[in-house]
Amino acid sequence: MLTKRQNLLETIHGGHPDRYVNQYEAFAMLLANPYTANSAMPAYGKGPAVNAWGVTNVWPEGTPGGFPLHDEAHIVCKDITEWKKYVHAPRLDYTAEEWEPFIKMAEEVDRKEYFATQFVAPGIFEQCHHLQEIQNCLINFYEEPECTKELIEYLTEWELEYAQKICHYIKPDAIFHHDDWGSQDSTFISPDMFREFLLPAYKKIYGYYKSHGVELIVHHSDSYAATLVPDMIEMGIDIWQGVMTTNHIPSLIEQYGGKITFMGGIDSASVDRPDWTPDLIAREVRKACTTFGTKFYIPNTTQGLAVSTFPGVYEAVSEEIEKINGEMFG
Repeated sequence: MLTKRQNLLETIHGGHPDRYVNQYEAFAMLLANPYTANSAMPAYGKGPAVNAWGVTNVWPEGTPGGFPLHDEAHIVCKDITEWKKYVHAPRLDYTAEEWEPFIKMAEEVDRKEYFATQFVAPGIFEQCHHLQEIQNCLINFYEEPECTKELIEYLTEWELEYAQKICHYIKPDAIFHHDDWGSQDSTFISPDMFREFLLPAYKKIYGYYKSHGVELIVHHSDSYAATLVPDMIEMGIDIWQGVMTTNHIPSLIEQYGGKITFMGGIDSASVDRPDWTPDLIAREVRKACTTFGTKFYIPNTTQGLAVSTFPGVYEAVSEEIEKINGEMFG
């Protein structure tokens, strides 16, 4: 029997997996490091928290994650033409001693079985709209392109410094990077605009990780982004996690399989709801597995970690995948 790590590699390389990769099972997620430990995150159902960038986030009950408060009082960057006045990157000059407990966590991962995977969020686009508010951000792509490019370059340089620290201290096998690029049925910006503004930044960031020992880049965007897949491949993404069924996954696998793998296909909006049932889970998981095949596809809910909004959903999906593995692979 292949290890979880080996089975994932067989899947993404079009080899001979001996079962479906069961959601996030091959990734030992490393969520913490000195930077994240010093950047407050909102607690589920509790009050707001201000992170190291000055963004105020809140996580209401019944929602899949935290999101910034964007009334006038809480927008960090109130004028993109004066972004240098408002945006101040957090420090990364933590000592080796401060990194030590997180190095130990990474060293405890069995890397024959799992990919030691550093979690990174938010990404460049999300950071732009977290700082500005999303409507303001999207307008500024059109009305203030030069200032937007300056801000993106500033965020990219910070991410590259962060990547240097991660590679030096954690030495991860994989990066799991969040950046939502669309709604359920459209990208937030056009593919041409994406290539102009965001592709160069990600080629630098993911290129750095790949050139410093990171084997896999897993990018989370639980959205429509089918028109961006060629750019994902160009920037070095190995697995697109969060791919919704609105992307017509069979066509993507047929066209791009072997260059990128698609992880998702079980829309969280369809199964991760308060009235979920085992029958609903079984139906949606079976539909995904029988429709999308066994190569270049990993069945998974589209949420960006091994969790669910409503208790038991993630575990029920994993159990159903195991049942299908027994039927399909013996």
